[in-house]
Amino acid sequence: MIKALISLMSYLLLPASALELPNVFGTTPATNKKEWIEVQRPKTLELFKTHIYGRAPIGKPDTLSFKVVKEDPKAMDGAATLKIIRISYSGPGGESGFNLITFIPNKATKPAPGYLLICNRDPENIDPTRKKKDDFWPAETIVERGYVAATFYNAELSTDKNLNFNNGAHKVFDNYKGKRPGDAWATIAAWAWGASRALDYFETDPTIDASKFAVLGHSRGGKTALWAGANDERFALTISNNSGCTGAALARRKHGERVARINKSFPHWFCGNYNIFDEKEDDLPVDQHQLIALMAPRAVYVASASKDDWADPQGEFLAAAHAEPVYKLFGLKGLETMTMPEPDKPIHTGHIGYHLRTGKHDLNQYDWEQYLNFGDKHLRE
Repeated sequence: MIKALISLMSYLLLPASALELPNVFGTTPATNKKEWIEVQRPKTLELFKTHIYGRAPIGKPDTLSFKVVKEDPKAMDGAATLKIIRISYSGPGGESGFNLITFIPNKATKPAPGYLLICNRDPENIDPTRKKKDDFWPAETIVERGYVAATFYNAELSTDKNLNFNNGAHKVFDNYKGKRPGDAWATIAAWAWGASRALDYFETDPTIDASKFAVLGHSRGGKTALWAGANDERFALTISNNSGCTGAALARRKHGERVARINKSFPHWFCGNYNIFDEKEDDLPVDQHQLIALMAPRAVYVASASKDDWADPQGEFLAAAHAEPVYKLFGLKGLETMTMPEPDKPIHTGHIGYHLRTGKHDLNQYDWEQYLNFGDKHLRE
């Protein structure tokens, strides 16, 4: 038992240089930002689509429509205008849609930037009546800081038990002949697709600055936010909160939740091809530092919790740190350190942000304060 604990601690303290990670640029290092944008970035994104997240069968559908189903200009005691928008779409499998909840600050004198939360918890956590308030989505705080507080419930795009991919966006757009392809999109990709459709709406609302929007998620929502930010370069800031395995954490660390475990527990989250890498993380053609690097030159933030070993905080930090060379191509700073910070000592000096919050796997007021502070630097430029 003691020997096992010593072995575990040795691995947790493994220096970054000891990890054999794929080159952040891919097979051919980029020497300038043009090469990254036109060659390496598309190649890297394609590898993630093929082997991990799958590829969506459609982008913005021609059938996409928006309808404001509720509006209250005096929400939050007059501080905000509440709009609930029904986003609808149709395709070969019929029709579907989801509700987008937005609180727009009334004190704004120009189109406001904002934060889009992908809600993976019970919808009572994003109650638009504000009778129930939760630190998971402190909408009042977000509005007070001058930002749009927006969110949607992920299960309206695809339920989190959708093993047969027969509801929501999957039912509408999956039109596969015979066996489902190994690179077909799965649940995480469908949720990320929904985040982009929310951004489509923001572009139509004159009170919202869609070019200054952050996409954010916690846990499985954090995985989704990273995939949304990687695919949709309109998001100005991508935030991953305690996202762990196949989120921000490096797969090759093989610590906490691993690929085989996540594929067994949640077989509907990722594409079928991902199962090839169960217990074979070293065979993956990419790792999560490359996913984070896909956000460059846009801002990205990774956050961990000190008591969330299952999500591998060290692996999350190292992934963010190893994404820095791509940012340097654009003349931008990353974390500028390979030393993990102490708890509650956030790093906000560059275009990559990070903090390790004291506490458990959660999204709370402290996390939001850091994201809003980081947004003040990157969403108000």
